[in-house]
Amino acid sequence: MQGARLFIGVAVAAVVGLGAAVYLWPTKPGITIYCAADDVHAQPILDDFVRETGIPIREVKYDVEANKTVSLVAALRIERDRPRCDVYWNNEPLHTMMLADEGLFESYSSASAADIPAQFKDAKGRWTGFAARARILIVNTDLVKSADMPKSMDDLLDPKWKGRAGLARPLAGTTLTQVATLFTVLGREKVMPWTKGLFENSCVFPTGNGPLATAVATGQLAWGFTDTDDFRKCEAEGKPVVRVFPDQEPGKPGTLVLPNTLALVKGCREPELAKKLIDYLLRKEVEEKLAASDGAHIPLRASVKRPPYVQGPPQFREMDVDWSDVAKHYDERMKQLEALWQ
Repeated sequence: MQGARLFIGVAVAAVVGLGAAVYLWPTKPGITIYCAADDVHAQPILDDFVRETGIPIREVKYDVEANKTVSLVAALRIERDRPRCDVYWNNEPLHTMMLADEGLFESYSSASAADIPAQFKDAKGRWTGFAARARILIVNTDLVKSADMPKSMDDLLDPKWKGRAGLARPLAGTTLTQVATLFTVLGREKVMPWTKGLFENSCVFPTGNGPLATAVATGQLAWGFTDTDDFRKCEAEGKPVVRVFPDQEPGKPGTLVLPNTLALVKGCREPELAKKLIDYLLRKEVEEKLAASDGAHIPLRASVKRPPYVQGPPQFREMDVDWSDVAKHYDERMKQLEALWQ
């Protein structure tokens, strides 16, 4: 009987402990951040914030690569009635917009973001973008002549590239965001035939943008879509690759730009300290540091200094995106993509 009581006591303690981990506010002072940006780029910036302001950061919770972005989104939803997170730093706008529409964020317009273009800020002030990546073409120059250089998403359907070009499976990450966005920008009647055409032309679907960039850089593929940070890694290693900003011609949708986003969590424990962190992260100096990092992030302000290998608007035309519409139809479009790729 005593052993049974001991077992029950341990089980109850375990359940209580689990509940505390999910629902109870921590007592240690400071800011809690949920961050989908890579820790190698984000952590030095956060360390600078602590040194310069003296404001403590209690915890930084990063996504694991296998569940990039999604695990933090799930945590924010679970904790909405007792939020542990003060500031959500996402590496793209789609899931941020979805959470904003679900009422998880407070409106906050930082003075630091006054000169960030309006298209990179939520109209209701629920999130602000900074330090972007772009969806670009990475092309192997040993395999593709200048005269044959691809220029558009439609080139993935060209028979001359059959089995030689690729796009990461659009069921997660920035490729999912890209294809979901195309439904809003181009319409279902254009996007569905395009996706089916990818299969008909034997388009290669690696598991992610990093593997795709590596496949192009090593000559396994001639070219494909990836993010600017994955391209920069290959370029810095001296691989025979060039970057093409796609769909720049008249009538084409332009290049998708995906800013990092910051949001103040509704009902958070440290709202005033959280605002100070958001103000700090939206400074020009932070965009400059992220541009100079290995991630080669694209500053959203033309006045921010950047290395010569970091290009952004107005050096190319960006896609005009209604993120509210993309978020509104996310579930429907996800089902359509899963039906094709699973």
